[in-house]
Amino acid sequence: MFKEDQISILKAAVEKENAKTQESLQKRPERKAEFTTGSGSPVKRYYTPADIEDLDYMEDLGLPGQYPYTRGVQNTMYRGRFWTMRMYAGFATAKESNQRYKYLVEQGSGGLSVAFDLPTQIGYDSDHALSEGEVGKVGVAIDSLADMEILFDGIPLDKVSTSMTINAPASVLLAMYIAVAEKQGTSSEKLRGTIQNDILKEYIARGTYIFPTEPSMRLITDIFEYCSKEVPQWNTISISGYHIREAGSTAAQEVGFTIADGIAYVEAAIKAGLDVDTFAPRLSFFFNAHNDLLEEVSKYRAARRLWAKIMKERFGAKDPKSMALKFHTQTGGSTLTAQQPDNNIVRVAVQTLAAVLGGTQSLHTNSRDEALALPSQASVQVALRTQQIIANESGVTDVIDPLAGSYYIEAKTKEIEDQAMEYIKKIDDLGGAPKAIDAGYIQQEIMEASYSYQKKVESNEIIVVGMNKYQVEEEAPKGLLRVDPSVGEMQKANLVKLRAERDNNRVDAALVALKTACEGTENVMPYILEAVRSYGTLGEICGVMREVFGEYQQSVNL
Repeated sequence: MFKEDQISILKAAVEKENAKTQESLQKRPERKAEFTTGSGSPVKRYYTPADIEDLDYMEDLGLPGQYPYTRGVQNTMYRGRFWTMRMYAGFATAKESNQRYKYLVEQGSGGLSVAFDLPTQIGYDSDHALSEGEVGKVGVAIDSLADMEILFDGIPLDKVSTSMTINAPASVLLAMYIAVAEKQGTSSEKLRGTIQNDILKEYIARGTYIFPTEPSMRLITDIFEYCSKEVPQWNTISISGYHIREAGSTAAQEVGFTIADGIAYVEAAIKAGLDVDTFAPRLSFFFNAHNDLLEEVSKYRAARRLWAKIMKERFGAKDPKSMALKFHTQTGGSTLTAQQPDNNIVRVAVQTLAAVLGGTQSLHTNSRDEALALPSQASVQVALRTQQIIANESGVTDVIDPLAGSYYIEAKTKEIEDQAMEYIKKIDDLGGAPKAIDAGYIQQEIMEASYSYQKKVESNEIIVVGMNKYQVEEEAPKGLLRVDPSVGEMQKANLVKLRAERDNNRVDAALVALKTACEGTENVMPYILEAVRSYGTLGEICGVMREVFGEYQQSVNL
């Protein structure tokens, strides 16, 4: 990209200037001995063409909407339409969450994103002993199709795009969504949205798993196959780096471990007999947005380029859509502070800008009070307005990939890509992501990165405004959202009523058929759908699968 003789002259000039600077530093030292990114990678004083001398524009960057998609997956990006402003919400009962969804749509949210409570996430009904005290606390409680009908009451599913953050029981919640659409008169071919459905990151970083790895991967590939025929516009998985980053990983680890998981899903689907270009266009990703704006922008660009190369060169994908990494972003929950929570508005604005400059397809912005409680309606409005201001007032959406060509951005993009690829090679050597997880390798790497970061915060090497510097005396927070403890009792009463009024013979027959399918090799989705239509509960359906598949036991020694 640059002439060799010019690079040689530039390198000599930089070396000379650095020597002069070292002399001046004796009198006027810099603020600290070493500057690093939020992930701990060294940052030089400045960057020049010498830092990207091997960059080949068409090979490494290309044009927007073209391989290797470094500059974005659409050729017009936000000049055509803004990203989907998809606010993540759900709490207490389906009725209360339905009201919040309607409010968000009225305020300009372009898509819904469902947060489920912990019992739902691990496949238990609200009346299970392990659900006690957790019903409706961190998301909405969904026990059956009856709850799902209330959750989307008055929301036309042929008009909205819905994301559901659900993993181990993703097949059941997807079936409930399809069944609700049927009752609304909407065919599954018209449904648009995403299920997270990423079980590998649950074993790595989050913990809401149910089944062992092998049957879990079977459920995922069954969803791939079923949706490719019956729900063709649905994104069948959101391969998630978000939770890996929340657990303490670096930016390069977030990319490397997430894409390694993606490779495992592609390999499992191919092994199950699916053609890569049949399912790969509906794969999507989910990344975090942290405070180091330029590192985060570089991270998204590196992830796109790396995935494009892997899909083309490793898996022989022919369809350009199979190579284009589409991703949702959520601002970093772990970066929010309980101290001086209004500061979180600024943090979220910086993170939003990073996601937009990095080319996200959809975005959730966290609320100022989420380090203290589920967000209040007023806080959610500010979070949504943050996206809308950047979209409509900042000017950054008028130009595609506006930071491209920055010596720093291009050097950092290449650095993250190379570091991520090293992690992927190591995971390949261990036999792939599932085996690397079972060996504890990925978890250990994240733990070490997290520990290193925490030590720097505690030593004030990293400043967190309002927490370890610039503290003030504060009053106890007011106006926080609190979930009524009676929600659990309400859900239990609803389950008693449901089981008394439904056709229990139909439920029993559906569950027996599902068990037989799980014991065999058939695609289980049609059987789950029938169990859902008959008003079998989430716990009953997952109970059948637990009986056949067993439960995952974390056995690694970390």
